[in-house]
Amino acid sequence: MAFGDVKTEKGVKELNIFLEDKSYINGYTPSKADIDTFNQLPKAPGANLPHALRWYNHIRSFSADELKQYGAPAPSPLKAGTTTTAPAKDDDDDDEEVDLFASDDEEDATAAKVREERLKAYAEKKSKKPELIAKSSIVLDVKPWDDETDMKELEKAARSIEMDGLVWGASKLVPVGYGINKLQVMCVVEDAKVSVDELVEKIQEFEDYVQSVDIAAFNKI
Repeated sequence: MAFGDVKTEKGVKELNIFLEDKSYINGYTPSKADIDTFNQLPKAPGANLPHALRWYNHIRSFSADELKQYGAPAPSPLKAGTTTTAPAKDDDDDDEEVDLFASDDEEDATAAKVREERLKAYAEKKSKKPELIAKSSIVLDVKPWDDETDMKELEKAARSIEMDGLVWGASKLVPVGYGINKLQVMCVVEDAKVSVDELVEKIQEFEDYVQSVDIAAFNKI
């Protein structure tokens, strides 16, 4: 890695520099390298380290199920906001006290009432389970008209687009020849809320700067 021990202040600063034009430690999706680095951090990076803090909050936003899709382990319990104290006893554990399959002859009125309450509580608990939000990680190539196009203004215009479910990530300029650079910018979208085609069209509306927009990479999260 191009950074040192992130358990030290110097290492975290180097991590911030490393992530200046990157969204992940390796590639365009979260990996074991991201989780290992995340778990080594003693605390969240400070506001004076915006790239490291942006990466930290992004990795923390993934659920364990989402990370499994990339073969990455879940963050350590302490980083996920839990404590090291013993977990409280789940109400479902008390189900053993009542035989839900007892015969009519053995089941008295109290047991029947308790069983009904347990089943109702279980049904409510299952109904409140949050659904997995489908997301996609996208890398866009935004091409200018010529070498005289102000690339800072081009990027500013693109990032001015705000959509519910859209989060802009890292970006960099990539030479394409004849002194012309294209803007390569990453974003994460919620599939149910953001249409990629609509996003591309919105960027192309900045006709003073943008000649065309291509999708360089598209990965489901």
